[in-house]
Amino acid sequence: MKSTKLYAFVLIGLLGLPALSAEFNSSDNSQKRLHDLQQRWATVNYQLENDRQKQEFEALVADAQQWVEQEPESAPAHIWLGIIKSTYAGAKGGLGALSLAKESKKSLEKALELDPNALDGSAYASLGTLYYKVPGWPFGFGDDDKAQQLLEKALTINPGGIDPNYFYADYWFEHGNYAKAEHYAQKALKAAPRPERPLADEARRAEVNQLLAKIQREQ
Repeated sequence: MKSTKLYAFVLIGLLGLPALSAEFNSSDNSQKRLHDLQQRWATVNYQLENDRQKQEFEALVADAQQWVEQEPESAPAHIWLGIIKSTYAGAKGGLGALSLAKESKKSLEKALELDPNALDGSAYASLGTLYYKVPGWPFGFGDDDKAQQLLEKALTINPGGIDPNYFYADYWFEHGNYAKAEHYAQKALKAAPRPERPLADEARRAEVNQLLAKIQREQ
């Protein structure tokens, strides 16, 4: 799932150094929060299971919600609240999963209102995935056509990214187009590594390889 930047246009002689420091401190704090949530999410999502995983997801939701409340105009904050809630929904299952998915949808839609290009278009990729994973009417809001539009938009912003290519490959696998699924899965494997997210990259590559194995069994 491009970071928003805070530009401080400060006339030092008029506004003074403290104002400049405050701007940069705010930006630094946002980056630290983003990095912390990304690392913890990868650990919780890929390395924990059962009750322990659910407990840690609850803690992540609370921390992401606090970030949103403190920085309501931060698209990355809304994106990560949405990502955490959507993956928690997958881990939780049952009736509670749909409620979390709906909350995730709202967060991601808010992020798109604020900055659709934030974090390399991650809101498009995550929202698109929700649309093809969630059941359609009357139970949920699932919509395969909408999912395709959103996933393609994510790829226009980040064509070489591991996440949008993996999600689009999975979308096509679920729709029985194994040639397209393989094409985008191979693109995902060629994605440049993200030095700040080694665990997430390792786990995502494992998921891509698992998808490729399923594709080969179907062809």
